[in-house]
Amino acid sequence: MLRQSSAVLPIRAKRRGLNEFTSEVREFVAESGIGEGLLTLFCRHTSASLLIQENAAPAAARDLEAFFERVAPEGGRYEHEDEGPDDMPAHLRSALTATQLSIPVMDGRLMLGTWQGIYLFEHRAHPQQREIALHLIGE
Repeated sequence: MLRQSSAVLPIRAKRRGLNEFTSEVREFVAESGIGEGLLTLFCRHTSASLLIQENAAPAAARDLEAFFERVAPEGGRYEHEDEGPDDMPAHLRSALTATQLSIPVMDGRLMLGTWQGIYLFEHRAHPQQREIALHLIGE
């Protein structure tokens, strides 16, 4: 019989850039008691996003962050700067990434690869409290 479990996970990013929260998601899945299913994660913000990315080599995160600094730099010629010079670059970076992820669950475990982690990609200069909606459906 199909079951569901849902929660809102608060995340306070330590800094702008990639902030891993894989362990919190694993805990949610374990506590759900659902062995086989599909987990959806949804970022409830327009200036932060979600990524599955390498979690073994810190240089990979630094290179990703540097890439997005070049693609959507602060100080660009943006009309929208209601909340400061990092406002529009944050929206652009969010638009280029994802606000939703889907991860299969098998045998009560996330089916992430060996070097994959789940990250909140904070795009604002001064990290804020973020909310990630989690929904797991399965049996």
